[in-house]
Amino acid sequence: MNGAEYAVSGHDWEQNLVDDDARIAQIVRSAKRVAVLGIKTDEQRDQAAYYVPEYLVAHGVEIVPVPVYYPDAREILGKPVVRRVVDAGQPLDLVDVFRRPKDVAAHLDDLLAARPAVVWLQLGIRDDASAEKLARAGIIVVQDRCLLVEHRRYVR
Repeated sequence: MNGAEYAVSGHDWEQNLVDDDARIAQIVRSAKRVAVLGIKTDEQRDQAAYYVPEYLVAHGVEIVPVPVYYPDAREILGKPVVRRVVDAGQPLDLVDVFRRPKDVAAHLDDLLAARPAVVWLQLGIRDDASAEKLARAGIIVVQDRCLLVEHRRYVR
């Protein structure tokens, strides 16, 4: 089951805002292809925006690097870089977002165009207005949780 299979649209959009453990477990277990928005390069390997996707790759998850900075980067973690989430192609199970809360809204058009099953805002990142827009569009949203922590917790 992927995120899109349990997303809702219309007046029940609030169900797309996920914070319960059972649905978090479903999401992390079904995420096989993940775009990482705001990924860092190996020069910043001590930062979560590098070691979280590195962990995912080590555990069989295909990642698509979408760096915001680093215009010279062509490849990160052995994968070719794309500059917009929409360029990651389909299927896209999840977009793992490493951006400051104030910067999330700037990526809304790209995220909506990409139509991922899930948009996951990493630990410390919360933007309720952007989350609502994504949820109303039928995209599952997780806020303020670490994907690495939840993956370790639910995927064995």
